[in-house]
Amino acid sequence: MADRPRKTPGPPSGTRSAEAGIGRPLPGARMTWHKPPAARVAGAPAHKTEPERLLRTSTSRSAPVPEAAGKVPPDGVRIAKLMAERGLCSRRDADEYIVRGWVFVEGRRVSELGTRAHPDAVITLDRQAQANQQSRLTILLNKPVGYVSGQPEPGCKPAVTLIRPETQYRTPDTPAFHPACLKGLAPAGRLDIDSTGLLILTQDGRVARQLIGENSMIDKEYLVRVAGHLDAGGLALLQHGLSLDDRKLKPARVEWLNDDQLRFVLHEGRKRQIRRMCELVGLRVTGLKRVRIGAVRLGDLPPGQWRFLRPDERF
Repeated sequence: MADRPRKTPGPPSGTRSAEAGIGRPLPGARMTWHKPPAARVAGAPAHKTEPERLLRTSTSRSAPVPEAAGKVPPDGVRIAKLMAERGLCSRRDADEYIVRGWVFVEGRRVSELGTRAHPDAVITLDRQAQANQQSRLTILLNKPVGYVSGQPEPGCKPAVTLIRPETQYRTPDTPAFHPACLKGLAPAGRLDIDSTGLLILTQDGRVARQLIGENSMIDKEYLVRVAGHLDAGGLALLQHGLSLDDRKLKPARVEWLNDDQLRFVLHEGRKRQIRRMCELVGLRVTGLKRVRIGAVRLGDLPPGQWRFLRPDERF
């Protein structure tokens, strides 16, 4: 009887032979997935398969881009907060854009309030949101004495009541007033009731954040008439060294323009700041006018009149 051929050991259960591709799992075989390490080399691009980044752009060209579902791990940041921090819009506008489905995170649409994303996630706006922003108006007003810049106080008139067709300062190339100009219009900064000059009112949350946001570095220039005596030491204190409400003031530029007028350039806007600063060094303010905010000047805008911020103007 001829010897039987010996059996050779086959591949382990759950894998194919060499012809089928060694190491590839059989249908139904259980696979073990090993989570890649969380650490990443500084400067290296994030991989699209990184599990911590739940909101990712689909690599399939044929499949529709789905809406982002779920939330990233607790260390993620609310998308509305990220949008405001990056100057894309205000927090209020961010919530509105998210609800309308006008926000994309890493290419995927987000429509649920409170959704979080990785702090360095790419966030873009739909064209409808961009068009909405471009339609937002910003107005320059030369506020006279007797008007409050913000919420009306008893017996006082809010500055926004001056935004009327008959008080518009027009040139041949400027658009006309329309009642829609008043919708959502709010002051971006304060100007005391007994102060005059440049006051910005805007519908655009980006402009408001730029001018009065926590990290704003936009400077404001004031011409201040004073009464009293100020020595060199007092001038140095106005420039740096004073505190209001137990908080130190940021450095300011202060200089004499003539015998009774000072020029102030501030990087903050505390309540009645200049008047209180002058009181601390023995001066009394008799007149205060704001003439510039950032790169935008009051110019020859008459008192009590207003105009639109021009497309070529930037703060």
